[in-house]
Amino acid sequence: MSETDGAFKNKTVIAVDAMGGDFAPREIVYGAVLAARDFGIAVQLVGPPEIVQQELQRHKTDGLAISIIPASEVIAMDEKPGRAIVKKKDSSIVVTTRQVSSGAADGMVAAGSTGAAAVAAQLELGRIANVFRSAIACSIPTSGDNPAMLIDVGANAECDARQLLQFGQMGSLVYTVLHHTQRPRVGILNLGSEETKGTELVREAYKLMQAQSDLNFIGFVEGRDFPMGKVDVVVTDGFVGNVALKTAEGIAKMIKLMLKQELLASWPGKIGAAIAKGSFDRVEKRTNYAQYGGALLVGVKGVCVIAHGGSTHTAIKNAIRVAVDMANAKIIEKIEKTFSLATAGSAS
Repeated sequence: MSETDGAFKNKTVIAVDAMGGDFAPREIVYGAVLAARDFGIAVQLVGPPEIVQQELQRHKTDGLAISIIPASEVIAMDEKPGRAIVKKKDSSIVVTTRQVSSGAADGMVAAGSTGAAAVAAQLELGRIANVFRSAIACSIPTSGDNPAMLIDVGANAECDARQLLQFGQMGSLVYTVLHHTQRPRVGILNLGSEETKGTELVREAYKLMQAQSDLNFIGFVEGRDFPMGKVDVVVTDGFVGNVALKTAEGIAKMIKLMLKQELLASWPGKIGAAIAKGSFDRVEKRTNYAQYGGALLVGVKGVCVIAHGGSTHTAIKNAIRVAVDMANAKIIEKIEKTFSLATAGSAS
């Protein structure tokens, strides 16, 4: 079945690495089927045809725009990304990325090795003109109605001020599309909110962002600010961003575990937990990464969503939704336009 035939002709097409992630291919295929059905899109499942087809047979796919793109190799989580991408030209992640670079797909989703997905995107898609570095943008739950976006969370361990500025600009564009928020609040993660605090790097980035009229820059923000919904886009380098992300994930798990332990420690607690079950379920949903789908690799010339390695079908479905939203909003064209007048420079 081809997504370009008949009823599938004008659908948004998302390529999905069917072999990436802890629960591939079963959960990946399941999530892709749900996405094709619920979002009315076309999905290309990339992997060994016989394996993917076997999983598809578990689901009702009549009338769904789902096709299989052959790929004979798989990159394991423990392989070195750069070497594996070069060596395994027919791996599912490389073929998935190639579907986007060739124009056969409007976007892609991968739940395997984050490093492999990032390297494949850099090589196959390339960076947008005048963008110094690509970055990974990840949504984090907050006490407010919308999550915050942390950028970068691992693509660049070290950055300069110009790159942090661009992260803020790209993050603002992406946040606007995802959450329909005009002029989202952009802040730089720092150890204090005063202009004089922090390293020379963040102080220089502060000045650059302050001078940008296209940014709703609110200054420095602290680690306690974004969980409370005081900022929309949090800019930092990939080292600090990754630590902040995983610390937030760990604290959320700790609180859930402690709450469960205390509630189950006595009969009054158990009764209270039963009464408040609906509220607990809603909190669980708000803090579950599966609801946000995946992180977006921004700065490359194609929509690339990197899902959590432990993604279940719900997370995959929502990761595909993010890719669809980005593709339909033409986020790549918007980023290109933003940087089209920027002074061209080589990545440092």
